[in-house]
Formats: sequence, C-alpha cells, structure tokens
Amino acid sequence: MPAPAATPSTTQSPAVLLASITSELDKLSPRFDVSADSIEIIRSPTEFYETLKAKISKAQRRVYLSTLYIGKTEHELIDTIRKALKSNPELKVSILTDALRGTREAPGPSCASLLASLIRDFGPERVEVRMYHTPNLTGIRKAILPKRINEGWGLQHMKLYGVDDEIIMSGANLSDDYFTNRQDRYHVFKSMDITDYFYRVYRTTCDLSYRVLPSDQEASGFVLDWPSQNVQPAPLSDPKGYIASATKVLQPLVTSFPKAAVSEKHGDTHVYPLLQLTPLLKPDTSTELPALTGILRKLGTPEFAGSKWMFTAGYFNMTAEVRQLLLASKPASATVVAASPWANGFYGSKGVSGLLPAAYTHLSRRFLDAVAQAGLSNRIAVKEWRKGTVNTPGGWTYHAKGIWITLPGQQNPSISLVGSSNYTKRSYSLDLEANTMIVTSNPDLQRRLGEEEKWLQQYATTVTRDDYAKTERRVGLHVRIAMWIVTLVGGAL
Repeated sequence: MPAPAATPSTTQSPAVLLASITSELDKLSPRFDVSADSIEIIRSPTEFYETLKAKISKAQRRVYLSTLYIGKTEHELIDTIRKALKSNPELKVSILTDALRGTREAPGPSCASLLASLIRDFGPERVEVRMYHTPNLTGIRKAILPKRINEGWGLQHMKLYGVDDEIIMSGANLSDDYFTNRQDRYHVFKSMDITDYFYRVYRTTCDLSYRVLPSDQEASGFVLDWPSQNVQPAPLSDPKGYIASATKVLQPLVTSFPKAAVSEKHGDTHVYPLLQLTPLLKPDTSTELPALTGILRKLGTPEFAGSKWMFTAGYFNMTAEVRQLLLASKPASATVVAASPWANGFYGSKGVSGLLPAAYTHLSRRFLDAVAQAGLSNRIAVKEWRKGTVNTPGGWTYHAKGIWITLPGQQNPSISLVGSSNYTKRSYSLDLEANTMIVTSNPDLQRRLGEEEKWLQQYATTVTRDDYAKTERRVGLHVRIAMWIVTLVGGAL
C-alpha cells in the first residue's frame, strides 16, 4: 500500500526550518559564515585539474594537498609544483597520502618514489611528504594480506586541496582518470578561516603519519621514517598507544570550537566542517555521521514534510542506518544516483575487487526492494550513471558523492554535503574522511547547487526492479561469497 502523500508544512518558513538545522549543527561543529559567492562549484574533471594547477602556479605561501594517492605517472602535476617552488623561494609544499596505497607498487615506481624526487630537489625544509598508516593493520595480518586487499582495513581518505587562503573540497584523488574521465564533485571555498581550519586538521594528521625521505640505498628510492617530533608512539609499533595519543591531539579540533575556528561574520551561507576520524578517536567524537543522520531524522518530522533530496555515491553501499533514514524521510520526491557497473572504477579488475561492481548491483537491488516495501516507489527513484564503458575509448567512471536537500515549497537545494565520504560502513569505521556541510538561504547559491544536481544526472538513467531481474544483472553466488569473506576478515566494502 502506498505511503500517504507528503504535504508541505504551512506553518514553518524555509528560514525557520534552516534555523532548526543550523542550531543542531552548531552543537556538533565549528561554523563559518561566508558570502555565497565565495563558494565556486566546478563541473568537470578537466576544469578541476586546470583550476588546481593554476592555483598551485600562483601560490605565495603554502600548498597542502591531502589525498588517497597521487598517480605514479603524474609528472605534469609534479612539474607544476616544481615550477612554483622554483619561482617563489618563500613557498612551502606539504603532501599527505596513504601509506598502503602510496607504496603499493614499491620497489617499482610508486606515489612515494615520485614525491621523494621533490624532496630530493628542494629539501625537507620546503617539501614535506607524509603517509598515514592505519593502526588497524599490523603484525601477522599486515604480513600475510595481499597489497591489493590490505587497503580494506583503513585508509587516509581525506581530499583537502589547500593553496594559500583557498581550499578545494572534493572526493577526487590526484591521478589521470580523476583529471580526465572520472566524474566527481569539486567545491572551491575562498575563505581563509575555512582553509586555516582544515590546515590544522591536516597538520595534526601529518604529525600522526610517517615521513617519506629519498634514499639512494633503497631500490624503491625512498624510506618511511617516524620523526621524533611526531606524536608518539608509531602505529606499527604500538597501535593502542598510538590511538590514545592521536585522540588527545585530534579531539580538540573535532569537539571544541576556539574563536580562531569560528567566524564572527554574519552571512546567508554557513559552512560546517565535518570530520570522520573513527580509527584515531577513542571514544569516537567524529562529527560527519551524527550531522548526516541528525539532518535525515529531521526530514522525517512533520515540519519537513514535502522536502526533496538527492543522494549520490560512487559505490552504492550506504550504511543500514542511512538507508533507513532516507526511507523514513518519506520525501515528496527523491533520487538516488549510483555508478552503473560499467561506470564503476573496479569494473574489469582482477581478483576479489573485480566482483565489486556486481556486489554494488546486489545492494542497489536490495535498496529498490526496500523502497517498494515502504510503498515509496512513486517517490524515490534509483538512477545508474553511465557514460560509455570503463576501460574503453570514451568510457568514464563515476565517483561523485553527496546529498542535496530542498525544503518544502522551494525549487532548489539549500543544504548540501560535499567531501570525501562514501557514506559506507568503511567510511564510518576505518577511513579518515573530511567533508563540508553547506547551509544557505542565498538564492544564487541554491540555484547553483540545483544545477549541480541536474548535471550530475545528465548521464543517469532510472532503473527498476525488472531491470535487475534481467540475466546480465543477476548476481551469482560467488559475488555473495566474496562479500561475506571481505566482511569476515575485517574489511568493509
């Protein structure tokens, strides 16, 4: 039986509804009040790459880049950094990646060996390269797990691209596909306060990470070193002690809001930095999951009846809690956009990872079943994004993630979440994530967020339960077994 139609509230104005959301977010996170035109929304991978290079080329004081990895052949990006360092003796560059991903190909060419060349050329005083190593993968487990799989135990996943007083928040990594044919999201925040806040998060994470140093003695061309100035002890020598020390230095950044981190300007647009640092916080005081679930719960209240939303993730594997809250919101209309199997970055991969596109299909089908059981099939649509086929000429992959919320009676979103999180069990238990929640009453920014919603659906097609019943979409027993094995041994899709 269909759910009763949602009717927009007649008693609450959009301003009152937004205020009820910001009052909750203010309890969780620092808030930065900015002008709407200080947020720029980039559309394409190419534009993201050109913007990043242009900003680095003109950098005056600092460049800090946090990413999962930099592609081992990204010589153009490295040359851009090199030229900026040569032209400006005052410039300092710091790069943070993940140790497991960044050294995977060693002793062959790797992210670590590529970045070590910058240190060799300009010295550790001007170029710093750090690599975070999860405390969840140590000892025998680290020794026996294949490199392709070991990333399932936790990664440095924050995407923070800071240059002087501006920062690009994204889900994109720094490699050729993310610069050419992998669709993501990219928001530029032209705000010294926001850029400084994320720099403090970045700097603290660097002090919890290994330092890369060039080495002529090692075949790989680099060594990983734990500096004495770092937070002690190292994760591989004493994981529990490391987590305790990490909690002490990170918790103040997450849970307390010093004046330096809170803007005193009053604008029509608020930006909340949200962090998910679960593997490094005990007790866990991360803010992204509480913020997301808190807003979704509000959508299910009578005051927000008639709201609309769009949710997207490159890998369709939202947590059970997020899934239930999306369904419980009973929206006037809503869209979930996920990558088609033919636009999934794991399509055609060898081994267990090659089974992942089919696993995500299985999860999408289960979600559609839940939509039908809730009587919401006429209001919640699932779309698959596909532009060609991965690894063929003109084929793209889809990696965008986020949520857009449009309040009752409004045409465009006034709330959007952008950043690195995939909203999965892994995001909320194993990886380091950084995001921003935008809350705005500015009509122009609302319009631009609405345009972003639309262009991300340009290559998205609605799928039905009948589509998933077709032979080529059926998920075999081997995929279900692979999902079970990954979960059993402690990883998460």
